[in-house]
Amino acid sequence: MPECNHCDQSFEQEDEYLQHLYDEHEDELGPIESRKVDKINNDDRDLLRNPVVIGGLALLVIGLFSYGVTSIGANSASDGHGHSHDHGGEGTYNLPDSGNESLLTDVQTFPSQGRDHVATGSVIEYSTSPPTSGQHYDRPSSAGFYTETPQLGHLVHSLEHGAIVIYYDPATLSDSAKQDLQDLAQTHTESWKGVVVAPNPNENPESAYVLTAWTHMLRMDSYDEDVVDSFLAEYIGRGPEHPVR
Repeated sequence: MPECNHCDQSFEQEDEYLQHLYDEHEDELGPIESRKVDKINNDDRDLLRNPVVIGGLALLVIGLFSYGVTSIGANSASDGHGHSHDHGGEGTYNLPDSGNESLLTDVQTFPSQGRDHVATGSVIEYSTSPPTSGQHYDRPSSAGFYTETPQLGHLVHSLEHGAIVIYYDPATLSDSAKQDLQDLAQTHTESWKGVVVAPNPNENPESAYVLTAWTHMLRMDSYDEDVVDSFLAEYIGRGPEHPVR
């Protein structure tokens, strides 16, 4: 039975839930919810049935594919995992505009707990652990791979900027996961779409890895590069303060 993340209502059918999102929460939807709601828009479906539109879209896809192959071949170095990480450092490798929906079905979405700044060192109680929104300190944490967890007030500010904060359990961190996380943190370094990787602040983490964005969380018992890439594609650079994607 679908339950609305934005209010207390629940629904018997998925279509009823999507219609509710469209009617009542259109301005509050995240990227995944927006794509689901788009499917109930009859006007869009009618447009896509138009043979002229289909032909134009086909030509566009072919052109973009050709450009993408050329661009990747000329400018990117594969890391052997299907990624095109820019190992030169600053910048972002080629992320799609959105994540693979089938890989993000376990993403949890929480109501925003606010965006107020408080003095550094202030005690803040967060409604989720690790936090996904709420009060935070004036300075965000810089992108990078950390072996000690920055203060949560700084990390939440990073989320507000559009960063992805990934927590790992040091006791279960695999060598391959560590290498991939280091690559991501060294590649995504921009102020409004960085990647911060840090140890889980909980003494006994429920999950080996926890991916967080502003109001979103995804837990993983084992490291999955495809899921991580989809999460980044879906949420990085889309923080509430200054969205750049």
